[in-house]
Amino acid sequence: MKRLVVLGGGESGAGAAVLAQKQGMDVFLSDMGAIKPKYKDLLDRHGIRWEEGGHTEQLILNADEIVKSPGIPCEAPMVAKAMERGIPIISEIEFAGRYTDAKMVCITGSNGKTTTTMLTYHILKEAGLDVGLAGNVGNSLALQVAEEPHEVYVIELSSFQLDNMYDFKANVAVLLNITPDHLDRYDHKMENYVAAKFRIMRNQGPDDVFIYWQDDPIISEQLRHIHTEARMMPFSADHCEGCTAWVDDGTMTVNVDGTPWTMPTSELAIQGLHNLYNSMAASISASVLHIQNDVIRRALGDFQAVEHRLEYVRTLDGVRWINDSKATNVNSTWYALESMHDPVVLILGGKDKGNDYSEIEPFVREKVKAIVCLGVDNRKLHAFFDGKVPVVTDAGSMAECVQKCHELARSGDTVLLSPCCASFDLFKSYEDRGTQFKSLVNSL
Repeated sequence: MKRLVVLGGGESGAGAAVLAQKQGMDVFLSDMGAIKPKYKDLLDRHGIRWEEGGHTEQLILNADEIVKSPGIPCEAPMVAKAMERGIPIISEIEFAGRYTDAKMVCITGSNGKTTTTMLTYHILKEAGLDVGLAGNVGNSLALQVAEEPHEVYVIELSSFQLDNMYDFKANVAVLLNITPDHLDRYDHKMENYVAAKFRIMRNQGPDDVFIYWQDDPIISEQLRHIHTEARMMPFSADHCEGCTAWVDDGTMTVNVDGTPWTMPTSELAIQGLHNLYNSMAASISASVLHIQNDVIRRALGDFQAVEHRLEYVRTLDGVRWINDSKATNVNSTWYALESMHDPVVLILGGKDKGNDYSEIEPFVREKVKAIVCLGVDNRKLHAFFDGKVPVVTDAGSMAECVQKCHELARSGDTVLLSPCCASFDLFKSYEDRGTQFKSLVNSL
């Protein structure tokens, strides 16, 4: 009997354990931290052994294979020991892919992944497809394969998930963009991060599709060194030769099979340049799956924006409050600032991942009247932004931050939480950060 050990007891780990148990394996799950009650209940219902608060070495290093949760770095001591012993280490997505023949629509990029994934899923649901949502959003792919299989899955993939994928294949692969992010996990080498993102093309053949942003210089350069048999379908904000989707004079055109269809950009439910790219990528994905044009148009027009991504909270005394807590890297904040038209009180800060803030400096100088630094250590923010805007101040909690923003903002301003950084210094997650922000703003 094959022995499978799962490291990490969150959504992906618990799902992988259930699938392994269903496949008749000897399964053990171990988590250095605490496992949430709902996952303990799931494991207990299936009779799966687990531990929390530490790793028992003799119960892990006898594994035939290990499924590692994406948040665990390869440098973690137990992972390093397993690698030294030659134990294969894979991701939950890799593991789940072995036990399904479903079509896989996989989406990655430094920014826009969640919105594009949710939008693509929305279109396919509206079209009546039997579709599941997995990866960084929705339920574990492995758990769905085990207990609620679908014919198609739309999967948001981070670079961490792509790292440990080997035989898995995306039938439709989407690469939205690549900008510096998570470099602390890639030896602070951009080329390592880029290589991780391009693993989404791995194993693609002539029947598969690769959708990408034509104008991304990093993607364009990397493609010069890659041979693939997949059908290439680029998109661009401008009409370009060979593009599958583009915009011209306020009209989005999508041309997958030689019969183009169009939609005015003003009718898209989610506005802004970044969402235009997301809409084109989702539209191409749906067209590849033979979804009718009118269904795609209708779904693009009634889609509800993703929580914590440029989410409108309220207007109070003429001040708009926007929750963009999901902006955990500099480029994501660039897109947020690009869409701002009023003077901005900007909330930055958190766990820095090797950020270069020069990318947003022009927008900060042009649009930002004050910065509130929300983090345990704000020295890097002060070193870069002091003197470039009238006010740069600090807050040690979300309550203090919202109060300072309330005092700084005037009618006609926008308070924008778009931190550029991960949340783990003061908050459990970017969701926790955004939820606290919204709650406090609504209490003003």
